[in-house]
Amino acid sequence: EMDGAGGNGSSGSVMCQLVSAEGEQLGAALYLPHNVGPPQLQDIVNQLLHNEDKLPYAFYVGDEELSLQLGAFMQRNNATAEVTLRIVYQPQAVFRIRPVNRCSATIAGHTEAVLAVSFSPDGRCLASGSGDTTVRFWDLSTQTPLYTCKGHKNWVLCIAWSPDGKHLVSGSKSGELILWDPKTGNQLGAPLTGHRKWITAVSWEPVHLQSPSRRFVSASKDGDARIWDITTKKCVISLSGHTNAVTCVKWGGDGLIYTGSEDCLIKVWETTQGKLVKTLQGHGHWVNSLALSTEYVLRTGAYDHTGKTFSSPEEMKEAALARYEKMRGNAPERLVSGSDDFTMFLWEPTISKQPKARMTGHQKVVNHVYFSPDGQWLASASFDKSVKLWNGITGKFVAAFRGHVADVYQISWSADSRLLLSGSKDSTLKVWDIRARKLKQDLPGHADEVYAVDWSPDGEKVVSGGKDRVLKLWMN
Repeated sequence: EMDGAGGNGSSGSVMCQLVSAEGEQLGAALYLPHNVGPPQLQDIVNQLLHNEDKLPYAFYVGDEELSLQLGAFMQRNNATAEVTLRIVYQPQAVFRIRPVNRCSATIAGHTEAVLAVSFSPDGRCLASGSGDTTVRFWDLSTQTPLYTCKGHKNWVLCIAWSPDGKHLVSGSKSGELILWDPKTGNQLGAPLTGHRKWITAVSWEPVHLQSPSRRFVSASKDGDARIWDITTKKCVISLSGHTNAVTCVKWGGDGLIYTGSEDCLIKVWETTQGKLVKTLQGHGHWVNSLALSTEYVLRTGAYDHTGKTFSSPEEMKEAALARYEKMRGNAPERLVSGSDDFTMFLWEPTISKQPKARMTGHQKVVNHVYFSPDGQWLASASFDKSVKLWNGITGKFVAAFRGHVADVYQISWSADSRLLLSGSKDSTLKVWDIRARKLKQDLPGHADEVYAVDWSPDGEKVVSGGKDRVLKLWMN
């Protein structure tokens, strides 16, 4: 059966155990011949999972992608055939997003720095917020300004589309929130007031829990988070408990709200009465950024890369729920926190108050953390000029992307989880190839620091904005 330790090239076989990314074994261990490679492994996995439509998979042994036949892989790594080879299979998106490689439009309009940019959940509309106190909607087909929305008296620091695409909310430096109708550019009602200091973040209730979208949560420098109802235009619940500024907030797919604060804590809240469920401790300095493993499907709701539209809120809720459940699988929703203490923690808040992993390696402040759409990867951006890639399930370090020559401010993923975009103080955008672990595209063009970037959910375009006051659209 065995042809000497490791065998020679094509003859001989090796005992392999296929394992999911979550660590579940797929079937029993198999003796596989040395000439089996990724295409044959793909067939085996599809067969064992009874997939009617064949799906693409990537394979990993340890942290290394298996790209050769087993025999050659064993030889290269001086592995012996006596040990069972653990092969992790990872599903890949069935569609493929092409990297953006050129600036298709530079759109002037804002008269001060662009501080926030965001595509609508279906990728067809674009909004931005600026230091000039306006929110702007842009026409993507003509690449020109559509509406200029005046109503704030101070910088617009953050914007967020409702996951059903029907509303946009913006938060300002003076602590007020304004609701806008993207179809007309009109302000809906008076500004929502209550926060005593500036708004740091906004997150909507997922559409699979409530359709049409009705509630969102805001976080503020004043130490509170507030839940608002857009039909009554009132704050329905105030989440008080942090002893310092709340820097970030996420409304999770299981109906819990997560807040991160300068008091070094993360708090988990239920949303019917606003009760504190648990506090996650571990960071030694401010928490700057939170990411959810399900964030991408929560942001896009019912919309996916196919461009399908929906005739009713019920239909939308159903489609969003199916997408959420498929993406989440049986695993709990995972949370990652990034901090001024240079570290990150991976949590499974519904299961434990203890972190699943502590992720170290950045040399300076961790500014932004973001899970890939499929939840398999996590990317982090830091003032140490690097972007780092981690295993989104175990929290294990995978790779460092170096190329920026100054602070990295924001990152965004392509819908197929194969490419990562970063924007930096060095005035460039960069696109990184996740599987090749290297720079795919360098995108200079801005005259100054790039504060905000977003990759449209349909995958076709990237937007960037920053200190030079223009929006740039990038296409492939």
